[in-house]
Amino acid sequence: MSSPATQQSKAVRLDKWLWAARFFKTRALARQAIQAGKVSYNGQRSKPSKSVELQATLLIPRGPERIEVVVVGLSEQRRGAPEAQSLYEETPASIKRREENATARKANALYNPHPDGRPDKKQRRDIIKFKQQ
Repeated sequence: MSSPATQQSKAVRLDKWLWAARFFKTRALARQAIQAGKVSYNGQRSKPSKSVELQATLLIPRGPERIEVVVVGLSEQRRGAPEAQSLYEETPASIKRREENATARKANALYNPHPDGRPDKKQRRDIIKFKQQ
């Protein structure tokens, strides 16, 4: 097994690297995201065949957020999560932004409480009456 640092001389496609680093479940999904312009390479749109270089910055969508990472290792093979995480480092600004978004979502959840269960028949009739007024 070779470490990510030993594979520095090898050229790796952007879609393969995103798949190997476990940002996308399949290469096809990584390719679609790149072609749609959702992934930026050093602040610019790129093609799936772009060769990834060490110390390049990537802006990658992950759920409702976009995380910014710096490439520190190259790999064409998808391995375990700990090895995949060693291929990149998230920037401090991105970590701070994610934490702020998480606290905002938690605070918003407090203001929008969810009911404990579904309304029963009488409550449903009352809702329908209220909506029709």
